[in-house]
Amino acid sequence: MNFLELINKCLLELNYKQVNSFSELVKQDHKRIISILNLINKEICAIENWQFLLRKAKLTIPANTTEIENPIKGRILYILSENGKYRFYSNIEPFLTGNAPRGTYSAYQNKLLFPPSEKDIECDVIYYTNNSVKSSDKEKTDFENPEDESLIPMPFAEQVLVYGTCMRIKANPQYIKFAYWANMYKDALLNLKSKTSAYSQEAPIVKLFRQE
Repeated sequence: MNFLELINKCLLELNYKQVNSFSELVKQDHKRIISILNLINKEICAIENWQFLLRKAKLTIPANTTEIENPIKGRILYILSENGKYRFYSNIEPFLTGNAPRGTYSAYQNKLLFPPSEKDIECDVIYYTNNSVKSSDKEKTDFENPEDESLIPMPFAEQVLVYGTCMRIKANPQYIKFAYWANMYKDALLNLKSKTSAYSQEAPIVKLFRQE
């Protein structure tokens, strides 16, 4: 479901007139819906280590280098080389004083820190992307165009984004549809958490009990 379709779903839930194109989104409520859709989409992508956000990148650690610019736009899960997995150290002092243990790395500002090596080291970096939207040719942080889509997989994206946006727009528990939106949002978020893992043992299990 693309951005314009999500907006129209929100308009429908809110009993507002739907639109045919982006050029019709001129009212203040339209702008609020656009802003809140972006906010909730980024919030949901940031609250968990979602498998659908995992990405892989190549990284070269030059010989005799202890500090490189961090090219990874996201949260690093693993740095792997032919020598094994690098372990993360939060204490940057050993790296700055030349005493960092082998096979470790750290970070500060936008730098990655490593112990020096006599040769270039090629690494694979597994990370959770900071992006939350995809277009036809790239990933990015915000919805901008009608055809943009959330990185949250369907059908969960429609439910969490539409119901979450409607709750934020009204922001009044006394509103007649607020409780319905809240329950639908909660159920959709729980389903997203339980059904987006590729590991079969993490799939939800339904147990039936016989009444005596």
